[in-house]
Amino acid sequence: MRSKLSRSSALALASASATASAAPPASTQPERPPKPQRIRKPPPGEIRLIGGLWKRSKLPVPAVPGLRPTPDRLRETLFNWLGQDLSGWRVLDAFAGTGALGLEAASRGAASVVLLDQSPPLVAQMKASATRLGAAGVTVERADALLWMSRCAPATLDLVFLDPPFDTDLAYTAALAAQRLLVPGGWLFVESGRPVGEPPPGMHARRQCRMGAVVAELWQAAV
Repeated sequence: MRSKLSRSSALALASASATASAAPPASTQPERPPKPQRIRKPPPGEIRLIGGLWKRSKLPVPAVPGLRPTPDRLRETLFNWLGQDLSGWRVLDAFAGTGALGLEAASRGAASVVLLDQSPPLVAQMKASATRLGAAGVTVERADALLWMSRCAPATLDLVFLDPPFDTDLAYTAALAAQRLLVPGGWLFVESGRPVGEPPPGMHARRQCRMGAVVAELWQAAV
């Protein structure tokens, strides 16, 4: 009986030795450190004009809550719709912010451009930008856009830009106010966070696109 136990023990030891020799060697390479998390960059502190006389000129973007400059790609699309030569046009940028849309129009030859905003820092920044560019045909005013349009003479503008704050329902109301200011065949560009709907009576929808959270619509007054 003792000899049988010895043989069994020997077989067990041999099996354990074979298993140990077959096991892969432990890795001696150090563990890789975890990848650092990407930190999102803050909004840009400046944008650039993309066409015309002042192409590539920088416009500061002040740290004002709710400020949302029209992206480069959308401005490029808009002026592909309108054309690159706005010589002689009379233009209103009613919720101007940085003034990018109105200054793009002036850069392309618009004869007169009015930039409106209620924020004192934005108004000051737009005045500084217009002065730096030598934009003699650009006027900057601190004003309520709806009130200003209600006092403006009818049929005196070729183009109106409307980009009211997204957290309001001003887009269609502003479009109604702007419509009376347009000459026959004049243009109205509206930016909003959702489709505005049918254009006011007497206007025709010509173009529409969505870029991210922005819905852009271009309407034309009847001739």
